[in-house]
Amino acid sequence: MHCWKMLVIPFLCSLLLSQTHCASLNHPEPQLMRQRRMTPFWRGVSLRPVGASCRDNSECITMLCRKNRCFLTTASE
Repeated sequence: MHCWKMLVIPFLCSLLLSQTHCASLNHPEPQLMRQRRMTPFWRGVSLRPVGASCRDNSECITMLCRKNRCFLTTASE
């Protein structure tokens, strides 16, 4: 009986370790992330004013996000 316990314990430990190895903690690439969907009401309420910080054009009320800020107009080049 003692022999079985000595065989089962390493087996259970290896089983648990294999499960943690298979569990991926990596985050998806930014281009693969799913766009969030909002109703038109919440989209309008959540738009940010000029000068507020932003990550992309869809967050700004002017739809112009430059250098992580909502801009009023595009820069003339």
